[in-house]
Amino acid sequence: MNRKILVLAAVTGLLAPALAACGGSDSGGDDGKAIVVGTTDRFSASADAPAPLDPAYAYDVGTWNILRQTLQTLMALPRGDGEPEPEAAEQCGFSDNGNERYACTLRKGLKFADGSPVTAADVKYSIDRVRGIKSDSGVAGLLSSIDTVETKGDREVIFHLNTADATFPYKLATPAAGIVNPKDYAKNKLRDGFRVDGSGPYTVQVETRNNELVKAVFTKNPEYKGELTPQNQKVEMRSFDSADAMGAALEKGDIDLMTRTMSPEQIKKYSDAGADSDIKLIEMPGLEIRYLGFNTDAPQVRSKAVRQAMAQIVDRGEIASEVYGTSAEPLYSLVPATITGHANSFFNKYGDPSTAKARSILAKANITTPVKLTLNYTTDHYGPATKKEFELLQKQLNDSGLFDVTIKGEKWATFRPNESKGKYAVYGMGWFPDFPDADNFVAPFLDKDNFLGSPYANSTIRKKLIPDSRREADRLAASESLEEIQNIVADDVPVLPLWQGKQYIAARDDITGAEWALNSSSTLQLWELSRGMSG
Repeated sequence: MNRKILVLAAVTGLLAPALAACGGSDSGGDDGKAIVVGTTDRFSASADAPAPLDPAYAYDVGTWNILRQTLQTLMALPRGDGEPEPEAAEQCGFSDNGNERYACTLRKGLKFADGSPVTAADVKYSIDRVRGIKSDSGVAGLLSSIDTVETKGDREVIFHLNTADATFPYKLATPAAGIVNPKDYAKNKLRDGFRVDGSGPYTVQVETRNNELVKAVFTKNPEYKGELTPQNQKVEMRSFDSADAMGAALEKGDIDLMTRTMSPEQIKKYSDAGADSDIKLIEMPGLEIRYLGFNTDAPQVRSKAVRQAMAQIVDRGEIASEVYGTSAEPLYSLVPATITGHANSFFNKYGDPSTAKARSILAKANITTPVKLTLNYTTDHYGPATKKEFELLQKQLNDSGLFDVTIKGEKWATFRPNESKGKYAVYGMGWFPDFPDADNFVAPFLDKDNFLGSPYANSTIRKKLIPDSRREADRLAASESLEEIQNIVADDVPVLPLWQGKQYIAARDDITGAEWALNSSSTLQLWELSRGMSG
């Protein structure tokens, strides 16, 4: 990470309050020409996932990055991260000492983009709708601590929680809590296709081809009232088949900026470019993690010993350095090293990679070797280096002589439904947090109705440790419970963490605000972008 970025991160906390206070003004002083952003995220509608952009279904970083521009939430993370602040709300806060009653008052004069008023009843409808539909994507799990939602008049919303949850303000800042108009979104049915309507800073029009979104055009919403200050009138997002195609478009000037997912080769190329290059690379801290998930009911990996042996063999350092270079670091827990409550549980238990120790683990459990496995991965969701990563994982396991591994790649539109239905014994996944708290790196994987659809259930984690950690408003005080969760995961290995990544944006030199266009949770903040003078 270069020195400039370290300085930026250090001053973020000082800048955020002043910047937040500027929200709500009629800004956007660019030349009116759309800023064009490239991504390799793919957005598909299919029989398995007919409603990819419905907030009651959407639960991946790509779809959320569309919803965050168009749906308003009661709370939002400030520009430089930190504690959530009111957005659609004028004020929010716990109104009891036990973190079980949370009340919000809406801003005056809130309107949907069609001009109709946003009321407390609409907020209640939106939240209850996500909880009621409870789609198989797992997104409703973010709202599982809600017992009932109450309204008082048109502007007051009160959340009665079924358990203490100090992380609840963060959850109200996610698209799962996005405010929708009841006339656009049926109460008990997902909204198929790619339409999105809300009260956020932009409206969106999409272009599709063969049930895939290929372009989304965001236009500044004149009805928007909130903390954000759009610096542009229009942003166009284009979806590319590959990082190479996206990079070629940037270099030709067909797009102005590219974000996830760039290849390691592109990151090195733009990093090594001289000061006179018309493309600048911006490196930012990230909380993205990659891991192997296990269907612990599958015969191949039902024995904990098999999963432990894999944990003992996998060389995270080699994966990070050989595949991702400087853009990834080995990870020894589900919780990233930069998050309060992190523990190096896997390293503490397994130490350095060792075939001899893995052989002993399998022998004690009377496991016949070599263990036959297929590692499944997605070819088009996490970037072009994923295949190389899985080829190296395959080699590491097979070279031990204890495993006979094949690998299989599939497109995300097929891979994700298959994974959630338990069709894979072992599969590779990534996680971009919903919010930057350790709870969001454990509960989505280990709690009831989890994101993975995993059959793994540990009663101590679910009934004691997660609830205990959520009672602590001081997140440092939650560390003891969180570390115990991580130690249990290292022993049972329902998931196997691999690496933690940085994040990058490459932009042409006339684009300003690119350094603010991603926060640590990989939230794309298109409202920060503007067109200035090329240098």
